[in-house]
Amino acid sequence: MNRFEFSGKLKTTLLIGIVIGIVSLILEYFVYSDDVHSLFWGDVLLNNAYFMGMALMALFVMAAFITAWTGWYTVFKRLLEAFNAYLIPGAVIMLILAIGNYFGWHHLYLWADSHFAEHDEVISGKSGFLNINMYLIATIVFVGLWLLWRYKLRSLSLREDAGVKGDYSYHRKMRNWAATFLPLAGYTSAIMIWLWLMSVEPHWYSTMYAWYTSSSWFAGSWSLMILVMIYLKGKGYFDKVTKEHIHDMGKYLFAFSIFWAYLFFDQYMLIWFGNVGEETAHFKLQQTEYPFLFFTILILNFIVPFLGLMINTAKKSFWILGSVAVLTFIGHWLDIYLQVKPYVAETTAEITGKHVHAFPFPNLVEFGVMIGFLSLFLFVTFKCLSKANLIPENDPYLEESLHHHV
Repeated sequence: MNRFEFSGKLKTTLLIGIVIGIVSLILEYFVYSDDVHSLFWGDVLLNNAYFMGMALMALFVMAAFITAWTGWYTVFKRLLEAFNAYLIPGAVIMLILAIGNYFGWHHLYLWADSHFAEHDEVISGKSGFLNINMYLIATIVFVGLWLLWRYKLRSLSLREDAGVKGDYSYHRKMRNWAATFLPLAGYTSAIMIWLWLMSVEPHWYSTMYAWYTSSSWFAGSWSLMILVMIYLKGKGYFDKVTKEHIHDMGKYLFAFSIFWAYLFFDQYMLIWFGNVGEETAHFKLQQTEYPFLFFTILILNFIVPFLGLMINTAKKSFWILGSVAVLTFIGHWLDIYLQVKPYVAETTAEITGKHVHAFPFPNLVEFGVMIGFLSLFLFVTFKCLSKANLIPENDPYLEESLHHHV
């Protein structure tokens, strides 16, 4: 089958998941609540940042493959195109958070509070970058650029599919757009990571944080992509995707899990060795108040994929690769949780003067919010996937992909 049918049953399942997310958010807002609803807004931020980051990484990887004249992925490149479709609803949610800084809808960022922006020496020193205008303008401009490049690459891909076989003009245009996107995405994604995520703890900074978060987004995106591919193949789609392609997808998950672990160790080791108070406080909070979560993340994001995918044949086993992908996907979501929720709680305590503490491990309601965002992500993905042929017949690298062998 070369056309994905977004069935009513699958739509219903995903809509139920979205409803679970909405109900969970309502419970957080009205039941598990404090004066400024920090649990609610913290979950909106961490989940949208996680899934939007995964969408961005899918677009970045596709651009890198196009630029490098890569052929092996061509038989499933529609899945990469569908994955980055979440940038559209994700941009809307981020825009809501940006506007909320002006009207006090949330208190995610200590630097957005005028009192701390004026009287806190560290925050005041960073005010040229950490301010609500910069947050809004960067969100509109940089995310707008991501959406523009996403639109151009997708439209050229569809026009190539509707064109004449052997006409490489569309692919040459795609290569130009893809090559320019790589430095653009590298520069702008770092700025947005600093604004959206690192600044929830404005006294702390790390020069490696953008790399670290990007690697987490990448591994999370690739793990979910593997799971979606296994699901679709089980339904009879992507029959041209062989175990050789699955094997290479597993290699990417394995490689970037190790890359994430390298950045985890490097960032931690340098801060520990430097022993600078405003840097070590970040990890002290994680290890003293959230130790179980801290070490669970390390196990799920490094030990599990390293041991699970070390053997070559494991990357061709749907059962083993799928199990590792599930645990890795959850592990990187927990990683973003640990980067956001404890510090949002600290900010809330500073602003309200009341003791507020994040849960030492996500509770069922917080997992429910994640299920809602995951369902929305998959709904958008499958909707996009259903709008084009699964196999791009006129892609110049299709034959190479069809005969891919490791």
